[in-house]
Amino acid sequence: MTRRLHTTIAASVLALFASIGTAEAATTVTFWHTFNKGNGEALDKIIADFEAANPDIDVQAEFVGNYNDVVAKLQAAIPARRAPDAVILEVTRYGLFANNNILTDLTPYVDADPLKDDLYDYAREVGVIDGKNYIVPFNSSTPVLYFNKDIFARAGLAADTSLKTFDEILAAAKTISNKLGAEGISGIAAPGQFVRWGLAMANDSDLIDAKTNEILLDTPNTIEAYQWMASLVHEHKVASPDGVTDEDNGRDAFLAGKVGIMMNSTGNYGGAKKAIGDNLAVRPMPCNKICSVPIGGAGIGIMASSPKEVQDAAYKFVSYAASSEANAIWFAATGYLPINKKSAALPVAVKALETQPGIDVAIDSLPVAHGRARSTVVTWMRSTEYKVWEAMAFGQQTAADALKDFAEQTRKESQRASN
Repeated sequence: MTRRLHTTIAASVLALFASIGTAEAATTVTFWHTFNKGNGEALDKIIADFEAANPDIDVQAEFVGNYNDVVAKLQAAIPARRAPDAVILEVTRYGLFANNNILTDLTPYVDADPLKDDLYDYAREVGVIDGKNYIVPFNSSTPVLYFNKDIFARAGLAADTSLKTFDEILAAAKTISNKLGAEGISGIAAPGQFVRWGLAMANDSDLIDAKTNEILLDTPNTIEAYQWMASLVHEHKVASPDGVTDEDNGRDAFLAGKVGIMMNSTGNYGGAKKAIGDNLAVRPMPCNKICSVPIGGAGIGIMASSPKEVQDAAYKFVSYAASSEANAIWFAATGYLPINKKSAALPVAVKALETQPGIDVAIDSLPVAHGRARSTVVTWMRSTEYKVWEAMAFGQQTAADALKDFAEQTRKESQRASN
């Protein structure tokens, strides 16, 4: 009995040390991301599936806030040597880090990865600056127009009300506010920054030219688009001011059934469908002067400061996250665009397309979707634009005056960044 007991104990000890050795041998990849709630649950599923297939890699995922928060926290973490190994970076902001040699050039990884042939052209393109690949897409989006069918019906608006131009959207928002304002219902949510960029594009303009990096903030069509957006708040009062200072307020009010119309990322589809159910309707963005929508979302970059073996492990995860299996799960759960050509044929995606009306609207918009500028100045421009927008939306400055000053500041900052 004693010998058997000793043998059992010895075997247990050996098994313990073996398990410890395995755990210590695993390569840990710290990963900062921007997804919580339902989107976070979908990401957790993808990470769990990856780790099950790659037991030698441990992905330590951490939610760090929104896209702006990621930039700020990364800027603070880099000099303190507390940066993650992999990080979600929005598709116009990563140039700040790519152009300063902070991100790993993933071109050798991507060139050797069969995945590259499975990605849509638009998805491959968003990660490239000057011929080098710095991020691999994960969540890609375009803005779409959402509306609440119940609110439309109560306001006397038909479900097929045309919402293709700025004037038509304003007319519907006025009707909702006039008929249901006494119940605390607003016509439209104040447009967030992604949508503001999209509405400038729908007015046949841009904020910064994607090819030449020319600043277009003070061009007539951009000014006209911003003046219309600002009028929703301070002139027509069909959008609540609290959605200007915090754009999430407008989204949350729409989800709570307190707003009739919301223009926002297709990545909000999952949350909106859960909140509003069959009353959710999805339309393309307006084509005021032309049909043109921006490609948004983010990709995953790998920090150049991480050891080579960690970079290798991180790229394995990055590649898996863009695979058809992972992308199908992500698309079905969130409404973000498929980035992988094979995703839509997988059962989970097929079911989503069959059972979730409107989830395909953004996909149908891809023929008129365009990448945006990703020069170094874009991060500065986007962080500064919030206060400029507030001044216009609150009637403190006209769009012409505010954007003229902003354009000059942006040109000076662009010149400074390039020196």
